[in-house]
Amino acid sequence: MPTVDIIVPVYNEQDVIPLFQDRITEVMATCDVQWRVLFVDDGSADDSLSTIKGIQESDSRFGYLSLSRNFGKEYAVTAGLDHASADAVVVIDVDLQDPPELIPDMIAQWHSGYDVVYATRKARHGESAAKKLTANWFYNIINVMSQIDIPKDTGDYRLMSRKAYQAVNQLRENNRFMKGLFAWVGYKQKQLYFEREPRAAGETKWNYPKLWRFALDGITSFSYLPLRFATWIGMTVACFAFIYGAVIIVKTLMMGADVPGYPSLMVVMLFLGGIQLMALGIIGEYLGRMFSESKNRPLYLVDEYQPPE
Repeated sequence: MPTVDIIVPVYNEQDVIPLFQDRITEVMATCDVQWRVLFVDDGSADDSLSTIKGIQESDSRFGYLSLSRNFGKEYAVTAGLDHASADAVVVIDVDLQDPPELIPDMIAQWHSGYDVVYATRKARHGESAAKKLTANWFYNIINVMSQIDIPKDTGDYRLMSRKAYQAVNQLRENNRFMKGLFAWVGYKQKQLYFEREPRAAGETKWNYPKLWRFALDGITSFSYLPLRFATWIGMTVACFAFIYGAVIIVKTLMMGADVPGYPSLMVVMLFLGGIQLMALGIIGEYLGRMFSESKNRPLYLVDEYQPPE
């Protein structure tokens, strides 16, 4: 019988973990596979780990991996994939916004020959209009800039065959944007649609500052276009400055020198200064990520590990 490991990143989710256990157990009972669940506790400050340990004691199919501190969801997912050993893995959030009831369809598509089966949201219930709009902007921008196609409105919820998730495990960059890494490895992929529900309990951990950093990580991980954009802007401004300088020289030779204009001089200086600072900021983003990669630190550290049986 084929085996499936279910990777579940957790951060301060004590209220929803028991609900997730009930739902996933009910769903997986309908699947003709041997399944296990690995909770990855990403340094939770509440009783999430204690709740998980209680579940593991009552049902050995549920295991846990506790990280030494909060590293972030991308690293928690990476830790789970590193400790997977099944024929396929399913990555799913614990908050039940991604319905476990889609897993049997994923398994069916896997049996039919697909290595990656990912879930795309056709509706996002319980989310604000501003969050939906900014998410749409993000996917449009990153797909314009990136050389690979990252599926729109698609999170980490997916099934991957052993071949696919072991390929992802070979990508050890520190600046991790898992949606991009999942798309980068390729293989035969299938898209399934679902309607995303509101959280079953608790509050989202993704505020706008975190989402902004997440977007920057995604763009800088999979696109050099911002650097090229800074180059194009610089060349364009330089061309206009050269033309304007030539006009001034010709005008001075033919009509004499005018009294310098303070307002126009300040406008030009501020404009060029802003362009230079913007270009330096873009270069700094990439340089900072190169510095982080050069340290070659481990992606995460494990505090406790109890594998599921």
